[in-house]
Amino acid sequence: MKPVLLGAALLAIALLAWWLWTPDKERGLLDARYLAAPGDMVQLGAWRLHVRDSGPKDAPAVILIHGFGSSLHTWEPWAQGLSATHRVIRFDLPGSGLSLPDPAGDYTDTRTAELLIALMDRLGLQRASLVGHSIGGRIAWTFAAQHPQRVDKLVLVSPDGFASPGFAYGKPPEVPAALKLMRHVLPKPVLRMNLLPAYADPSALTDELLTRYHDLMLGPGNRDALLTRLQQTVLADPVPLLNRIRAPVLLIWGERDAMIPFANSADYLKAIPGSRLLALPSVGHLPQEEAASASLAPLSGFLR
Repeated sequence: MKPVLLGAALLAIALLAWWLWTPDKERGLLDARYLAAPGDMVQLGAWRLHVRDSGPKDAPAVILIHGFGSSLHTWEPWAQGLSATHRVIRFDLPGSGLSLPDPAGDYTDTRTAELLIALMDRLGLQRASLVGHSIGGRIAWTFAAQHPQRVDKLVLVSPDGFASPGFAYGKPPEVPAALKLMRHVLPKPVLRMNLLPAYADPSALTDELLTRYHDLMLGPGNRDALLTRLQQTVLADPVPLLNRIRAPVLLIWGERDAMIPFANSADYLKAIPGSRLLALPSVGHLPQEEAASASLAPLSGFLR
């Protein structure tokens, strides 16, 4: 190759690498943008968590648990609406949003259940209703099955739990090499391409929303935590645990969910005695963002 052509090729590679390389965001910058009050950062045993606690402290409590790659901000419209009648607690899972990564590097559901009990004890809550989205839904229904004395009502929003392509019961998933590259490579246009399938209406993914997702995924250590959580996910057949749930259960699911099939709702209805379904036409994987108004009234009515 001629020196001029070689130089041009190396320059093109360097420019591409420069464009793709995505360093972490500075913690101070993220706090300035997304931390409402310094007191929202809570030391809970080994964990340093971002927690928001709104609504009357003597009202029935509801805890909101977000999904993979998300944060407590995903619940904003619901949290505002529910705070009139409930004590609303939402938090960033370790290594998500503004919560620091787990110091033990343990992102299993068992560890998260320990965190949830510690959080409830810290807040003086013997019982609470749980609302969980996606993997947060799996965390919520597992907790309700194993700790029924701590759960009043259960709302599962597009919940994870049944095996899907890339997952099998009893073993961790194969994490694609391309996904592992997100540790170093996550430009905003790439993230947008990966988030768009979660919305039935592409316009629901606004520039402001995309920026928030992107900023918080670039928190120091967050990408490593997200990949580790994925690698540590070992699904078991959910039916035996789902059969044990006795709390009233409401499923909320977008009929155009491209991430976790709407058809899975039938499996939950069959496995959980007395559960019911709120199906949302023309809605994708994130009803709390894409159809906040349409879903808030039925959610609030169920929790009351």
